[in-house]
Order: sequence, then structure tokens, then C-alpha cells
Amino acid sequence: MIKLIITENQGGQRLDRFLKKYFDKAPLSHIYKMIRKDVKVNGKRSSAEAMLKAGDELTIYIGEEDAQALQKPARQVKAKKQFVIAYEDENILAAAKPFGLLTHGDRTEKKNHLANQVLDYLIEKGEYDPRRDRTFSPAPVNRLDRNTTGLVLFGKNAQALKELNRLIRERNCINKYYLTVICGRLENPMELCDRMTKDERMNVTSVLSLEEEEGKVMETVAVPLEYSSLDGRRFTLTEVKIITGRTHQIRAHLASAGFPLLGDVKYGDHTANRWAASKLGLNTQLLHARRLEFADCHSSEMLSYLQDRVIEAELPENFERIKKRIFGKN
Repeated sequence: MIKLIITENQGGQRLDRFLKKYFDKAPLSHIYKMIRKDVKVNGKRSSAEAMLKAGDELTIYIGEEDAQALQKPARQVKAKKQFVIAYEDENILAAAKPFGLLTHGDRTEKKNHLANQVLDYLIEKGEYDPRRDRTFSPAPVNRLDRNTTGLVLFGKNAQALKELNRLIRERNCINKYYLTVICGRLENPMELCDRMTKDERMNVTSVLSLEEEEGKVMETVAVPLEYSSLDGRRFTLTEVKIITGRTHQIRAHLASAGFPLLGDVKYGDHTANRWAASKLGLNTQLLHARRLEFADCHSSEMLSYLQDRVIEAELPENFERIKKRIFGKN
């Protein structure tokens, strides 16, 4: 027999979903069989749809060995910390992701990614115990491409994660600003609104007219900051605000508007990219998530204290070097 006390991070979810996370190797049919025969909540039989709350006592009438057979082994390998903490409090953490690091794992890298590095950091601090909160993990609410640097925001507990996800989804609650170098001279601020589709096999985003029926709406605002001309080529240091958060949004949207990111091998200007590789040693886009602004958090009882907070991440050394080469300033 196993007894569990539901923690704050585990509350607020259905019994069947909790058990599916807790016994993550068990098929769903086995979970429902356990609920019918082997599980009690606060001493009573309960339905699969019953909502658990913090403090509930869960009694599971199976042995420890049987339980372990239904659970994936705990992660043993620690991920080396490569990120910098831009901001942290009891509820959230803003990590500055370096170049080349994945936000989440994929088929090529399952262990050493930013999400795992943050987990290990919180475990070492004693703020997260995966054995106690087996069905919850602190997680990011935004995602950056491997070669995009800058701010990734994490919820450290279940309620904060839920609230951050809601604020990210709602327009103008948390504003995200990026810095990039584009090819061409962008004379005036540009507001782009189109539709996009994604080729999953090729991992390429296509931009379509807003009048098209297919695809998701994609909104981007680009503001020119500085101009330069080198070897007859024109460049603009640009701040970009994304209203929506689509795959490759900034790269695909600006390229479609005639201002591709310098160095972008997927959506960029191949002639300009060869020049950048030869003259600047640049072989990928310069794109940095440099600022998060908590513009409207009044609707969140838990996170309202973040109202008007601005979190920033310093430019990576390579971005600073190339920016100085092109624009002649720090």
C-alpha cells in the first residue's frame, strides 16, 4: 500500500491525470482499472474526473515493487549549468539562454538543454523535489530557437506556471522584445500582420496574405534603431516586438517583408550571408531576446507584484562584437 499527500504543486488536477503522470509507464487502461479497484481519496472511492486539492490523502493499494515497475526511472545525469539568471523570485525565473542551447530536448539532445539545467539548479537550491512533486516540473512558457539567445521565462511552481502561460497568451500582458541586424535600410517602424503555415518535415515557416483562409495569424512590429553601410551593403539594427509567438516568426516575417536577418541561412539573403561569413565570421542569424516587460499583470492575483517590471539580458559577446563592426559603436 502507498500513501501520498497531494502537494500544492499537485493539486488542481483530475485524479486520472495525476495518476497517469505519477505512473508514467502505465497505459491509460491500467490507470482506470486502478481507480476502480485500488485507489481511494481521503478514504473513499473516487471517480476518474474528481479534482484533487492540496492536502488530499491518496491511498493506492499496490506494492512498492509494482509501483516502481509503472514508473520511469528518475533522471540521473545532471545538466551542466550554462545559463545566466536575469531575474528570480519565489515564483518565476528568467534565464538568459546562450547560443547553441536548446530550450527543450529533442531527438538529438534529450539531457543537456535549458529546461533540464533549470530543473537541476532548482533541485540543488532545494526549491524543487522531483520525488515529492513527481507530477509537476518547473517549465518554460516561451521558447527560443537553438541559435537565438536571450530571455526564457520559467514558472517555478504549478500556480505560477499556469498564470504565466495565461499572461503570455493574452495580448499585451507580457511584451517580448528582440534585437537583430537586418539587411537593408528600414526607414520607419513597420507593423506586419499576416498568416503563417509550417512545413513540419522541413521545419520551415511560410508567410501568407492575411486574406488567405489557411494558417495562423502572425503579428510582428519592427523599429529601426541604427543604420550602416559596409562594402555597398546596407544594414539596420532593429528592435522587434512579437505580438504572437509563432515558429521562426521574426526570421520568416521580416524576410517576407524584404528585410531578412543577416546570417540567416534558412530565410536570409545568401549573397549577404556569404559576405557576413567572410568579413565578420558570422554563420547564423543575430537574434537576441533582450527584454521582457510585464505591462499588464493586474488580472493575476498571484503575479500582480510584477506589474511594470522590466527584465533584460545583456547582448552575447559575439553579437556585441559584430554590432560594433557594423555600426561602429558599443
